[in-house]
Amino acid sequence: MVDPVVPPFLPVLVVALLVPLLGRRAGHALGVLATAAVVPYVWLVPGGEHLPTLLFGFDAVLFNVDGFSRLMGVVFGFIGAVAVGYSWATAADARQTAFALGYVGTSLGAVFGGDWLTLIFFWELMAVTSTLLVWHYGGRAVRAGFRYALLHGVGGTLLLGAIAWHYARTGTFLFAGDGLDGTVAPLLAAVGVGVNVGFIGLHAWLPDTYPRPHVAASVFLCVYTTKTGVYGMFRVFPEGEIAVAYMGGLMAVFGAAMALLQGDMRRLLSYHIQSQVGYMVAGVGLGGALATAGAFGHVFNHILYKSLLFMTVGVVIYRTGEQHLEELGGLWRKLPVTAVAFLVAALSIAGFPGFNGFVSKGMVIGAAHKKHYDVLWYLLLAGGVGTFLSFIKLGYYVFLHGEYEGEVRSANLGQKAAMSAVAALCVLFGVYPAALFEILPDTGSYKYTTYTIPHVEEALILAALGVVGFALLKRPLKRVGRVPDVDAAYNPLGFHGTRGLVVGATELYAAVDRATVAAAGAVASTVRDPATALGRVGLVRSLAGDAEADGDPTAGETERVDLRAGFGTSVLLVTALLVLALVLVV
Repeated sequence: MVDPVVPPFLPVLVVALLVPLLGRRAGHALGVLATAAVVPYVWLVPGGEHLPTLLFGFDAVLFNVDGFSRLMGVVFGFIGAVAVGYSWATAADARQTAFALGYVGTSLGAVFGGDWLTLIFFWELMAVTSTLLVWHYGGRAVRAGFRYALLHGVGGTLLLGAIAWHYARTGTFLFAGDGLDGTVAPLLAAVGVGVNVGFIGLHAWLPDTYPRPHVAASVFLCVYTTKTGVYGMFRVFPEGEIAVAYMGGLMAVFGAAMALLQGDMRRLLSYHIQSQVGYMVAGVGLGGALATAGAFGHVFNHILYKSLLFMTVGVVIYRTGEQHLEELGGLWRKLPVTAVAFLVAALSIAGFPGFNGFVSKGMVIGAAHKKHYDVLWYLLLAGGVGTFLSFIKLGYYVFLHGEYEGEVRSANLGQKAAMSAVAALCVLFGVYPAALFEILPDTGSYKYTTYTIPHVEEALILAALGVVGFALLKRPLKRVGRVPDVDAAYNPLGFHGTRGLVVGATELYAAVDRATVAAAGAVASTVRDPATALGRVGLVRSLAGDAEADGDPTAGETERVDLRAGFGTSVLLVTALLVLALVLVV
């Protein structure tokens, strides 16, 4: 039995600070140990253990262990260790891995928090650390990182507003197991968390950001933000919300369709994050024992096969320097281990029988069918066809079709070890689903048999549709250029709108400043020489004109009235003006 004295995020964050000081070899070795140790640590902690404390003067729980946080901790720790090892094998420097470990640590802090305040605290730190991870690579990643940070800042602000609204109604930040209180708070939270999970319209940061940084950074990025978002969505809607479920179904179709149109490998994979997270969101939205278990089973499985996909594509980029499908081909001969690992990951994400995605994806689809949400069921099936299409395309152009003419060395030992470990688990949880069911949180009683004739037939039909669809669409798809997404509209709008706001505010400030200076100058001029000032406005008249009118013999001579005030009078006038200004303001 483990006494949970230290929250698991703490040693990971400490190691993140030490890695740049230790150098690449020792730093990466310590990073692997720190993240790998999370797995047995959180697995052995008994359920219900928690670490109460005060955060900003409010009651908080820094370490709360239940079935959901335990599952997240196990897979976050495992894949963190694999990704650190992969970083070493792909020549990532110590500082990048330090940022990545900070990202892992803050994600662990978010999923193990036992209250809303701890969740949002680490949620925002997670956005900061992941932005630093993107920025570190420089180049095109910098501007993408700014857009990423801006959108996640908006999402975090909405979630913070929801949590504040909840606190105002309940008087506590502690989890009560029934989500956020009222109507406004859940709505704000749905949109705020929707940024992290990639709701349609809020998703463009995903394909914009993940293809930009170092290939090892993409492995970390594909895991933590979106899956922590699914966890957060469950905490907001523990009993489900059907509108969220339908958004998940639309995400599954939209992400798969957009992925099919991509030529950049990592951009294609990024759209499929949105698509696959759609299944998780649909499960959370459906609620109930089977759908919730399926959602978290898919979280677990997706982290495995998606990280494996980014690792295999990362090896291709690392060994060839090419990111676009048109520049590649026939690499199965030169990268055989990578090709086999890709095949395992592709069959897993597509939900082919014998691989882990078939198990969890089938649970979510089965729950939709069982609850008679037929439209949602068809959406999820359509997403499955799109997934088969996309990965047939990716695998065909990278590993089978044509011949890459450049010199390519095989994946190194560290890359092979990382890919092989994750691929083995994808197969294990596919052929032996009971191992996955042991890890899943207790969501209540449900009956689900993985390998039945209807389930297998359904998956094989989807696969056949994918093969036929690719054969029909291969030529048209090859002619497709870059397809714009919603960011093609709101990025320029945001840029020019922000610039207009800044320029407008600056010009307004300048106009007010000029008016204030002019007014002050006029007052000072009046006090110094009131006769001249009053003369400018016509209050000092020529006495000659008046004299002529009265027959005065001295007509034609101009007489000016001396209105210059003494020092005491000037003070009196200024004081009067100040008193009048105060009266008007108050």
